[in-house]
Amino acid sequence: MAENVVEKDTVIIGSGPGGYVAAIRAAELGQSVTVIEKSDTVGGVCLNVGCVPSKALITAGHRLQQAKHAETYGITTKEATIDFTKTQAWKDEKVVARMTSGVNMLLKKHKVELIQGEAYLDNDTQLRIMPAGPRQFMDNGGGQTIKFKNLILATGSRPVEIKGFKFEDRIIDSTGGLNLKQVPKELVIIGGGYVGTELAGAYADLGAHVTILEGTPQIIPNFEKDMVSVVKKNLEKKGVTIINNAMAKKGENAKDNVTVTYEVDGKEEKVVADYCMVTVGRRPNTDNFGLEMTSVKTTDRGLIEVDEQGRTNVPNIYAIGDIVPGPALAHKAFFEAKTAAGAISGKNTANDFIGVPAVCFTDPELASVGLTQAEAKDKGIEVSSAKFPFAGNARAVSLDAPEGFVRLIAKKDTGTLIGAQIVGPGASDLISELSVAVNCQLNAEDIALTIHPHPTLGEPIQEAADILIGYPTHI
Repeated sequence: MAENVVEKDTVIIGSGPGGYVAAIRAAELGQSVTVIEKSDTVGGVCLNVGCVPSKALITAGHRLQQAKHAETYGITTKEATIDFTKTQAWKDEKVVARMTSGVNMLLKKHKVELIQGEAYLDNDTQLRIMPAGPRQFMDNGGGQTIKFKNLILATGSRPVEIKGFKFEDRIIDSTGGLNLKQVPKELVIIGGGYVGTELAGAYADLGAHVTILEGTPQIIPNFEKDMVSVVKKNLEKKGVTIINNAMAKKGENAKDNVTVTYEVDGKEEKVVADYCMVTVGRRPNTDNFGLEMTSVKTTDRGLIEVDEQGRTNVPNIYAIGDIVPGPALAHKAFFEAKTAAGAISGKNTANDFIGVPAVCFTDPELASVGLTQAEAKDKGIEVSSAKFPFAGNARAVSLDAPEGFVRLIAKKDTGTLIGAQIVGPGASDLISELSVAVNCQLNAEDIALTIHPHPTLGEPIQEAADILIGYPTHI
């Protein structure tokens, strides 16, 4: 047994959206907190190589397209070009580095101890910290041994690697896709979910020809067909080729390109590209850190079973974020982090959310919360729905972004809002109002009687509520 044994109060493995928020909340509640992070930066996948840098590239693509097509507004400019090296530097230095330094500052402000290293669990109350990187030995010697009172697991997830597409050379995951040195002329994306579709739109805006190979009949299958059709139309206007029901078979690297073989309708096809990016999902990081040495139970998918407070079957061990059941979303991890930290402090916290908002940063954006009409029907709930188009909204028209709509779903007898969907400009911001409405079980009249400023993108929410209560104004 290692001689260097120290006792800690609350230990958190991982400093991503779940880990660092749990650390801050636990510290605010008076706990002595230690965070163990194997990377040399805090913030996890989301902040370093995921949702934040991808939004930076999406923004850069939008700016380039706006500059190229400013004649719509009577503005004439010289041909807009892009220096992608500068774009990547802006993303890394002005966006990612700024946000990670902010998280570091917050951890220091709350006197959270941050240890850089790789945690390996010995049992339900003890772990070792080894230097990050390939582990040279697996015995109990070496490193620092910590005996913890409470443990929060926030180890996140990693990209799924599929057969025939080993991540090497020109076959890359989303991290590689975000860090390309040049905008590719041809890019193949396997997987048309959230990440694949967002980056397809970004790189199309930046000048690439993108081919999406999606194995299901619809890209972004988590959203309703009439919402996705608006996004699909825009992607095709950007020149993106979308092939549904396509099964990727293999990728073959060459010096300057990669050949992707896929099958559709029983016929084998090939496409040659500069890079092939695989975005078919993520796997929970519940292996390779000794979880099997504890009594913690996992599902057959490798997820950790937890109660409404994030507590595992081991009373002093909690788990949050991508490694527990539910959508793998950063904002869900934020919520679970606060709940777990509160539970350790004896607070009556619980993950009792009714609806977790989902957002896809496509063009236009998609957002949804609560139930869809189909889901309500499956649950035997009679509903009324109302849809208001952005084409009838002055602000959307003045932004030259009239595509899409707001849809509200309410119980037929009481008018209680149980779901909402938005496709259109600012959907990622607008969904927050509807998340409050669904989670607080407001009714359509509550929304209809809430004065929304004019002219704003929020007005279609009130307009849809007006329709639900039988008094439509602008339709």
